[in-house]
Amino acid sequence: MRFTVTKASEGYVRPAEPTPAGSLTLDWIGRYPTHRGLVDSLHIFEHGKEPAKVIREALAKALVPYYPLAGRIVQPEGCDPRVECTGEGIWFVEASADCSLADVNHLERPLMLAHEDLVPYTELETSPADTIMMIQATRAVIETFKMEQLLQCCDDVLLTISLMLASQEQVTEFACGGFVVGLRFNHASADGMGSAQFIYAVGELARGLPEPTVKPVWDRDSYPNPKVKPAPLPDLPKLALEYSELNFPAHYINQLKNQYLEHANGRWCSTFDIIIAKVWQCRTRAVYSDPDVNIRMCFFASTRHILKVNKGYYGNSIFPVKVSTTSGKIMSSPVVEIVDLIKKAKDQMAVDVLKWANDEFESDPFSMTFNYETIYVSDWTKLGFSEVDYGWGIPMYCGPFTNNDYIASCILLKAPAPFQGTRLIARCVSSEHADAFSEQLNRFD
Repeated sequence: MRFTVTKASEGYVRPAEPTPAGSLTLDWIGRYPTHRGLVDSLHIFEHGKEPAKVIREALAKALVPYYPLAGRIVQPEGCDPRVECTGEGIWFVEASADCSLADVNHLERPLMLAHEDLVPYTELETSPADTIMMIQATRAVIETFKMEQLLQCCDDVLLTISLMLASQEQVTEFACGGFVVGLRFNHASADGMGSAQFIYAVGELARGLPEPTVKPVWDRDSYPNPKVKPAPLPDLPKLALEYSELNFPAHYINQLKNQYLEHANGRWCSTFDIIIAKVWQCRTRAVYSDPDVNIRMCFFASTRHILKVNKGYYGNSIFPVKVSTTSGKIMSSPVVEIVDLIKKAKDQMAVDVLKWANDEFESDPFSMTFNYETIYVSDWTKLGFSEVDYGWGIPMYCGPFTNNDYIASCILLKAPAPFQGTRLIARCVSSEHADAFSEQLNRFD
């Protein structure tokens, strides 16, 4: 059966009060070429009463303290990109769906509604590349987070949010009364934690708080600004990757953690450490027979605690953690020993980020390689999106889209309620290795 999403209204939501004008600098990472791309995510809520109206009003209030997000990114010739505080606002779309969340399987993959129906793809008088944020509201709000191509005409949009409402009303309502928020943002304006901080503040104001509990600060000009130049843009291969998904039960995760406690004489490891060690081994066993292939894993870790940034800072504060070894090492080692490799790399990152901040790197540590031998991992479990509450409870599920074919990627998410555990969504193997990868992942031993 085919379902339809109808956009009821769309336009800019501007700050509820006058805000300062002027130009603001972006942090070093925000100016980095490959971090100026759009990210889309879906945030699914079970029920709400006039959510588009409530969120629109809260958004206008939130844009007063977060006024830079109501501006535009500009880059005059020969200059670094910066934010121009114009107060023009965030693009907001209100939509409705002629179905319930259950009718579309709560937007589990494969999606029964088109991606472009859940997030705001709109021809604006101002190019999306110059806006900072856009929002589409369909009742039964779905929030979609998707990483688009690294280089694109929209690389100057700071943040785009798509709200979908789900009940039989003019705002996009699913017949069940649920709603979905579709979020699109530009990584130049904020990392995942910074974006979640803003959306969490919108939720607080929607619930009637007089102001956000965390006072935002721009503070980009005091962030480390080393002289090292970004490496040349990497080649983008066409990898033809398959989508896969698996929920890891909490009891299995705890079992692996206990194995690591015993192995490491009482030292602790995180859920992230243990799952990505397991996933990396499963992928390596599925893909390689040659034990001498050089393989790599990379993820970006928050550096807020290392650089001691202000609590209200919502810009980029991340640094790459890179692990390199041979396929044979990963295939033959116990998972707990792979965790050791990951933890060692994280310890090294804590040293390297201070060297980078003190301008002691001769080459760019953010330089990336995209090929089939390298996988990139992202952790969404602790960003803060899962705690956003507009007045009707936290989301049933939230997570990004993974639909590019040039990065072998894995993302960890909080599993959809009521399942207790962690969800893996991945596009990291080609079709010829998909069955073997799935078989390896499903061995809970």
